Amino acid sequence: MKKSVEEDVFIPLYPKSTVEDKSSLRSKFQERRFWSAVKLLSNVVLWDGIVQEDKVRDLGLSKLLNRYLLLNILNTPPGPDNIEKCKKVVACLPERWFQDLKGGSTLPELLNFSQHLLQ
Repeated sequence: MKKSVEEDVFIPLYPKSTVEDKSSLRSKFQERRFWSAVKLLSNVVLWDGIVQEDKVRDLGLSKLLNRYLLLNILNTPPGPDNIEKCKKVVACLPERWFQDLKGGSTLPELLNFSQHLLQ
Protein backbone atom coordinates (compact mmCIF):
# COMPACT_ATOMS: atom_id res chain seq x y z
CA MET A 1 0.00 0.00 0.00
CA LYS A 2 2.79 2.38 0.92
CA LYS A 3 4.49 1.81 -2.42
CA SER A 4 1.23 2.51 -4.29
CA VAL A 5 0.65 5.75 -2.41
CA GLU A 6 4.24 6.94 -2.83
CA GLU A 7 4.86 5.83 -6.42
CA ASP A 8 1.54 5.43 -8.24
CA VAL A 9 -0.35 8.56 -7.25
CA PHE A 10 0.12 11.57 -9.49
CA ILE A 11 -2.37 14.39 -9.77
CA PRO A 12 -1.02 17.26 -11.87
CA LEU A 13 -1.84 20.79 -10.85
CA TYR A 14 -2.62 23.00 -13.80
CA PRO A 15 -3.54 26.69 -13.73
CA LYS A 16 -7.24 27.22 -13.09
CA SER A 17 -7.65 28.79 -16.51
CA THR A 18 -6.45 25.54 -18.09
CA VAL A 19 -8.83 23.22 -16.23
CA GLU A 20 -11.91 25.45 -16.23
CA ASP A 21 -12.71 24.01 -19.64
CA LYS A 22 -14.01 20.58 -18.59
CA SER A 23 -13.59 19.26 -22.13
CA SER A 24 -9.85 20.00 -22.25
CA LEU A 25 -7.46 17.06 -22.18
CA ARG A 26 -5.65 18.47 -19.13
CA SER A 27 -8.86 18.83 -17.17
CA LYS A 28 -9.99 15.31 -18.06
CA PHE A 29 -6.59 13.85 -17.14
CA GLN A 30 -6.52 15.68 -13.81
CA GLU A 31 -10.02 14.45 -13.00
CA ARG A 32 -9.17 10.82 -13.86
CA ARG A 33 -6.07 10.96 -11.65
CA PHE A 34 -8.09 12.48 -8.79
CA TRP A 35 -10.75 9.76 -8.92
CA SER A 36 -8.07 7.06 -9.11
CA ALA A 37 -6.56 8.49 -5.93
CA VAL A 38 -9.99 8.50 -4.24
CA LYS A 39 -10.38 4.83 -5.17
CA LEU A 40 -6.95 4.11 -3.70
CA LEU A 41 -8.00 5.95 -0.51
CA SER A 42 -11.09 3.76 -0.21
CA ASN A 43 -8.97 0.64 -0.74
CA VAL A 44 -6.37 1.71 1.85
CA VAL A 45 -9.09 2.44 4.41
CA LEU A 46 -10.58 -1.04 3.88
CA TRP A 47 -7.51 -2.38 5.69
CA ASP A 48 -8.59 -0.63 8.91
CA GLY A 49 -8.98 -3.28 11.59
CA ILE A 50 -6.58 -5.62 9.80
CA VAL A 51 -3.52 -3.38 9.66
CA GLN A 52 -2.65 -1.10 12.59
CA GLU A 53 -4.93 1.93 12.61
CA ASP A 54 -2.06 4.42 12.84
CA LYS A 55 -0.51 2.96 9.67
CA VAL A 56 -3.80 3.13 7.77
CA ARG A 57 -4.43 6.69 8.95
CA ASP A 58 -0.90 7.76 8.03
CA LEU A 59 -1.16 6.34 4.50
CA GLY A 60 -4.77 7.30 3.87
CA LEU A 61 -5.00 10.66 5.55
CA SER A 62 -1.54 12.14 6.01
CA LYS A 63 -0.07 10.95 2.75
CA LEU A 64 -2.94 10.45 0.31
CA LEU A 65 -5.61 12.92 1.42
CA ASN A 66 -3.43 15.77 2.64
CA ARG A 67 -0.65 15.42 0.07
CA TYR A 68 -2.68 14.82 -3.10
CA LEU A 69 -6.45 14.93 -2.82
CA LEU A 70 -6.81 18.06 -0.71
CA LEU A 71 -4.70 20.14 -3.11
CA ASN A 72 -7.02 19.21 -5.95
CA ILE A 73 -10.13 19.87 -3.86
CA LEU A 74 -8.83 23.29 -2.81
CA ASN A 75 -8.17 24.17 -6.46
CA THR A 76 -11.64 23.10 -7.57
CA PRO A 77 -14.00 26.08 -7.72
CA PRO A 78 -16.86 26.06 -5.18
CA GLY A 79 -19.90 24.29 -6.56
CA PRO A 80 -21.30 20.86 -7.36
CA ASP A 81 -17.96 19.36 -8.47
CA ASN A 82 -16.25 20.39 -5.24
CA ILE A 83 -19.15 19.09 -3.14
CA GLU A 84 -19.10 15.75 -4.97
CA LYS A 85 -15.35 15.35 -4.39
CA CYS A 86 -15.72 16.14 -0.67
CA LYS A 87 -18.64 13.72 -0.29
CA LYS A 88 -16.67 10.89 -1.90
CA VAL A 89 -13.70 11.49 0.39
CA VAL A 90 -15.92 11.59 3.48
CA ALA A 91 -17.64 8.36 2.37
CA CYS A 92 -14.25 6.61 2.46
CA LEU A 93 -13.62 7.39 6.13
CA PRO A 94 -14.54 4.73 8.71
CA GLU A 95 -17.10 5.92 11.26
CA ARG A 96 -15.12 4.09 13.95
CA TRP A 97 -12.39 6.72 13.74
CA PHE A 98 -14.82 9.38 14.97
CA GLN A 99 -16.62 7.52 17.77
CA ASP A 100 -14.45 8.76 20.64
CA LEU A 101 -14.20 12.38 19.50
CA LYS A 102 -15.91 15.12 21.44
CA GLY A 103 -18.42 17.37 19.64
CA GLY A 104 -16.85 19.89 17.30
CA SER A 105 -13.48 18.14 17.13
CA THR A 106 -11.88 16.06 14.42
CA LEU A 107 -8.85 13.91 13.79
CA PRO A 108 -5.62 15.92 13.59
CA GLU A 109 -5.00 14.62 10.06
CA LEU A 110 -8.39 15.98 8.96
CA LEU A 111 -8.00 19.51 10.30
CA ASN A 112 -7.32 21.17 6.91
CA PHE A 113 -10.04 19.16 5.18
CA SER A 114 -12.50 20.06 7.97
CA GLN A 115 -11.66 23.73 7.62
CA HIS A 116 -12.37 23.51 3.89
CA LEU A 117 -15.72 21.86 4.58
CA LEU A 118 -16.65 24.59 7.06
CA GLN A 119 -15.91 27.30 4.51
